[in-house]
Amino acid sequence: MSNSTSAYKLYSDPWKFYNAMLEDIEQAREFIYVETYKFGSGSIGERFRNALTKKAKEGVKIKLLIDSWGTAVSLSFFTEMIQHGAEVRFFKKIKFFIDFFTKNHRRNHRKMMIIDNSITYFGSANIAGHSLNWRESMLRIQGGLTEKFKEVFSEDFRLYNKYVFNKPYFTRLIKYNDFEIIRDVPSITRQRIKKRYEQLFKSAEEKVFIETPYFLPSFLLRKAMMDAANRNVEVNVILPKHSDVGLVDVIRNKYLGHLHRNNIKIWYYLPHNLHAKIMLVDYKLFCIGSANFDYRSFRYQHELLLIGEEPDILDQFKIHINNTLMNCEPFNYEDWKRRPFIQKLIEWMFLPFRYLL
Repeated sequence: MSNSTSAYKLYSDPWKFYNAMLEDIEQAREFIYVETYKFGSGSIGERFRNALTKKAKEGVKIKLLIDSWGTAVSLSFFTEMIQHGAEVRFFKKIKFFIDFFTKNHRRNHRKMMIIDNSITYFGSANIAGHSLNWRESMLRIQGGLTEKFKEVFSEDFRLYNKYVFNKPYFTRLIKYNDFEIIRDVPSITRQRIKKRYEQLFKSAEEKVFIETPYFLPSFLLRKAMMDAANRNVEVNVILPKHSDVGLVDVIRNKYLGHLHRNNIKIWYYLPHNLHAKIMLVDYKLFCIGSANFDYRSFRYQHELLLIGEEPDILDQFKIHINNTLMNCEPFNYEDWKRRPFIQKLIEWMFLPFRYLL
């Protein structure tokens, strides 16, 4: 389905991986399963909808799971596709009159596409035109690992309208060779992805790199990061200087000086929004997925993380991170200390809202 000679391809440029995905969709013969937080109504969304509709007309089995909070399109956007046998489900439709906030805040933030038991696209990017200029992290996987992602999708597709379910079952660890798939569901105590990140910081020996668009780590995660840095592990946190969620940028600023004083290196990505969600540990282990380093991802959302030691993927991660850093500037501690009083006041005022962001 692809002219790539490798079973793994890491994409940072949305234009390139959207085109690669559409090429693989065109070659599909059995099924295409798509799970995404956002499905845009603009040109990118229309291109994917039209490509999927074409395959549905050819008899390819189409299943589409979209989060009803995150996306802007309605079921009518897919009418022709559905008429030709496609199944489209919206994850947990918004409930306006019963427990509005608590239930509606639990979203499906996972992002993947599975094609014909042979190809998976998985990572940070939605199907939406607004991300075309962003820096993303999408991994194309060819081979047996796709069967495991298919299992995850099938369970999510069945779970789409359930508010009460067996959390231990839906967060059990999935292993394939040297890969691990870690799943999170809304939980104050379970938070498997966050706990695994804490473990990785505790075991790190040389260097850690993190790319995340939204950075509001919990106390225990901050402590694990600072403990690693203070035992001479080089901890690098790469953030967009200006993300697409300004309030998160305001609140995260409260943490940065303290982290800097504890030897954590903070970098600002300058060209545009950095939406990649990856971690590289000692150049020996990689993490890629849908979760941000924030309370909302760890506590309230259905997230997915792939961890592994595949040398080909590690090499591509190194190149990706090096290219990211070429477009970054370091955090300036002296400027941070001199920030206006009003800015400090706003940070304190909005700090209690960090659990919801």
